[in-house]
Amino acid sequence: MDSVTQIALGASVGELVLGRRIGNRALLLGAVVGSLPDLDVLVPFGGAVEDFTYHRSFSHSLIVLTLFAPLLAALLNRLPFGHGATFRQWWLMTWLALVTHPLLDALTVYGTQLFWPLTDYPVSGSIVFIIDPVYTLLLLAGITLALRRNVGAHQWNTAFLCAASAYLVWAAVTKHRVEHRVRQSLQNQSISFDRLLLTPMPLTTLGWRFVAMNESGYLAGYYSLFDPPGHEIKSIQHPSNNQLLATLNDHWPVQRLQYFTHGFYSVDRVDNEIHITDLRMGLERAYIFAFTVADILPDGSVAPANRQAGTEMDFPGASRLFYRLFDPAVELR
Repeated sequence: MDSVTQIALGASVGELVLGRRIGNRALLLGAVVGSLPDLDVLVPFGGAVEDFTYHRSFSHSLIVLTLFAPLLAALLNRLPFGHGATFRQWWLMTWLALVTHPLLDALTVYGTQLFWPLTDYPVSGSIVFIIDPVYTLLLLAGITLALRRNVGAHQWNTAFLCAASAYLVWAAVTKHRVEHRVRQSLQNQSISFDRLLLTPMPLTTLGWRFVAMNESGYLAGYYSLFDPPGHEIKSIQHPSNNQLLATLNDHWPVQRLQYFTHGFYSVDRVDNEIHITDLRMGLERAYIFAFTVADILPDGSVAPANRQAGTEMDFPGASRLFYRLFDPAVELR
């Protein structure tokens, strides 16, 4: 999730555990502790694909963070203001503020390695967009009321934190229902596919985008909770061009991207480069992550590469996304 949301979540958790003990300092410290996992963006991992796929690994591991929590709690407990709470209370606050960060990240589509180093499998619940105003505003409302430190401040923060958590449950249930609806519609149209991915549209869980992989490539389409009952969900077929990887199957960046994207990727030749695009994040002609995995030399041979590809965004615009929520005739290609 975005930094503002993670700061708000950490502050809310800090107030929940220590607000009655150390006042508003609990919000500040919770916000700081809850932001620590994202410091891995400062670590160079050695290449474009490495930076992309090793983000949210060790620093987002529930195992690593659980081991780190008592050490951080002991440090905070020794500070001048730390005597307002017991070591166990500091331990609980630091642990909750740390682990809720990757748990929330795991609900996006990116992929979070929750159980590193036991496995580097990227968990991606894909029930919320990386920025979700509803969830963030609920957290901000709770901590804003808590900052006033009047009667009921603690209860207000707790109530809004519970409401934000309930929203995530609603998003998970909604995704399950939408996935069933999409599968049913594709089957009714005699469209076969091997894998199906659903992701929320930007900033909302009222609209969803789906990608279905098949032998010919992939299908992409959209569904809104406001679509009329019985509406036939439209999808557009796109080629995957996997034949371009024929000589690159042993190239580590190719293998890593295939694994990290759960197979939801496409391959394209752009000028004299071969690109792999992550289909999970973005829209058609407006994908966020693409990588150059090979250069085509003048003699026609292929030289392995590993760098982020420059992408030209042909974004349909926020207005078209908004209109698609209420009008299934609006096309987002």
